[in-house]
Amino acid sequence: MYISSFTYTTYIAAAPEKVFDALIDPKMTKKYWQQVNLSDWKPGSRWVHRGPDRNAPIDLVGKVVEYSPPRRLVMTWAFPEDELWDEKHSRVTFDIKPYHDITRLTLRHENLEPGSKMLTEITEGWPMVLSSLKTLLETGRALPRLWQRAA
Repeated sequence: MYISSFTYTTYIAAAPEKVFDALIDPKMTKKYWQQVNLSDWKPGSRWVHRGPDRNAPIDLVGKVVEYSPPRRLVMTWAFPEDELWDEKHSRVTFDIKPYHDITRLTLRHENLEPGSKMLTEITEGWPMVLSSLKTLLETGRALPRLWQRAA
């Protein structure tokens, strides 16, 4: 049974449009995530998450559930080996709202299997990714390298 979830909220000194665009623009995700998210972003379309090199292996896959710029992006999320198993997909929601003259970004990652590799990885990964996104949008520079790949 999938009952675990993870929620993270941050406040970013940037317009909601800039925050939303940074979530889907491969040139931006390459800077703050050191990965790219690729899709046509139409509901029902596949998306992939991989390293910035064109030949990099695919790390994550899913489907776009909702695309409502600049306020909301929802997608399923799975390891490539689980792509055909809907019950192994978790769900990621980005809610983007103006807050005074800044933006509140809330991420909810739901339907996670308790104790799973996915839950362990996203619990550490999402705060790093969203902190790097915030830093990039506010200063023009992302955080240094986030991920260490096995050689």
